[in-house]
Amino acid sequence: MYTLSFDTTGSACGIILQNENQTISKFEHMMDFGQAEVLIPQIKQMLEEAGLSFKELGAVFVCVGPGSFTGVRSSISAAKVFKLAVPSLILSGVSAFDAYIQSFDESEIAEKNAVIIETRREDFYVQIFDKHLKKATTPAAMLHDDIIALLKGRLVSLVGDGVERFLSTPSGLNIHAIKMFDYLPVELLAAAGKQALSAKMINFPKPLYLRSPDVTLPSH
Repeated sequence: MYTLSFDTTGSACGIILQNENQTISKFEHMMDFGQAEVLIPQIKQMLEEAGLSFKELGAVFVCVGPGSFTGVRSSISAAKVFKLAVPSLILSGVSAFDAYIQSFDESEIAEKNAVIIETRREDFYVQIFDKHLKKATTPAAMLHDDIIALLKGRLVSLVGDGVERFLSTPSGLNIHAIKMFDYLPVELLAAAGKQALSAKMINFPKPLYLRSPDVTLPSH
């Protein structure tokens, strides 16, 4: 089955086209702004180069956040348009937390495994998974010291694009494994989507917002 996975919620635009576990085409480009403008033309180009029509896709996996409000809305809106165009398409939303946790191999898993995602503010987006990689907490936006309080006294592994900044302040944690990324690798998003599909846990895409949007009031 052909699958398409994409993400515009973070600091990159990532798209991957696969047939089962074989990658046909991949696009990843770091960018602070403009991911939404790149997404659709790039998908169109990748399908054309692969000699595929959109109707040949079996499933689409889209990152639902957390991340920028514009990026989250853009990804989910595109995915919903695809579903309208091809009603038979399997469409599923994948959180960045579920995607990042896919990066751990068995030897890297600790008693507590924290996915830490950059917010570009003082805090971090965080979710903790247990030693079986089951969700131990709900996703949240938290300050450094509050995250430390949840992890202290346990053997922990950390993953995400917020890990580098998180560790720039001494943690005192008993760390087993550290995996730092500049952005969410789109292969991990695809893997999480396929895992959900295999487990028959498909989730229709809904935005994962963990805070209110920034609003600038007009000056008078």
